[in-house]
Amino acid sequence: MNATMHAVRGHRRGGPEELVYEVAPKPVPGPGDVLVEVRAASVTPGELDWDATWTDGFDGGSPRLPVVPSKEVSGVVAELGHGVMDFRPGEAVYGLIPFTRDGAAAEYVTVPAAGLAAKPGSLDHERTAALPLAGLTAWQGLVTHAGVTPGQRVLVHGGAGGVGSFAVQVAAALGAEVTATASAGDADFVRGLGAGTVIDYAGQRFETEVKDADVVFDTVGGDTQTRSWEVLRPGGVLVSVVAPPAPPEGADARAVFFVVEPDRSGLEELTALVETGRLIPQVDRILPLESAPGAYAALEREHRRGKIVLRVS
Repeated sequence: MNATMHAVRGHRRGGPEELVYEVAPKPVPGPGDVLVEVRAASVTPGELDWDATWTDGFDGGSPRLPVVPSKEVSGVVAELGHGVMDFRPGEAVYGLIPFTRDGAAAEYVTVPAAGLAAKPGSLDHERTAALPLAGLTAWQGLVTHAGVTPGQRVLVHGGAGGVGSFAVQVAAALGAEVTATASAGDADFVRGLGAGTVIDYAGQRFETEVKDADVVFDTVGGDTQTRSWEVLRPGGVLVSVVAPPAPPEGADARAVFFVVEPDRSGLEELTALVETGRLIPQVDRILPLESAPGAYAALEREHRRGKIVLRVS
């Protein structure tokens, strides 16, 4: 068996300019791991800025260079580590890779079995690779942390983005009344995802258009997050994936900041939504693996609708 593979790796911490396409050692699955032959991987904004991408910790830690980026994978089981009984070689799977491990911008990657699920049969690998991180972020934010129920009012900031496009669809699938902020050019796109109302963030103040929201899902942060307290009903919740929200003095609302976690049951919930047509991963573009540095550069400078995906095989 070949002991090497092609991969995109960073040998020192930095941005897209530090990533190189090269021959690297093929990983070996440890106990509880699955070796996945990668078909497609997805890239995430800010990923090259995370401590976890370059070290063994979320807030500092020991360097683990060189590293392979991309935490979302869709592929085929190549080998099972000791104790793994959930999958079989040749089975199509997808999942979220722990942030402190090497990622899927490579021909092979090892993933804990608990972070994998059977691939949705109705999607190709490229669209499946767009699903795990952003989809689980939307699911965990809206279900686990906000407890959205049918009929509630949900405001999603950044409704055309990688996470926001999933949040709009998941909130609508949960039966919520969805409003989203987006650019004027993305308004029809976001309505098509399930938003009943779309607010042009450049031309309108969302706080004059939205009142008594049960949930605000924040993918933008900054001033947008601060102003969001004005639109929440008493007892509402502001969920952010950008930065910990700071409730103003006297605010009668709950604040949640979280980092998405690998979760097979959540992936299976997303698969169920996909297979019933209520969730469609949005892919901005598909690039070959060797173009990964350009894909990460595009995340920093270009407007996108949905995810940028790497086709590996």
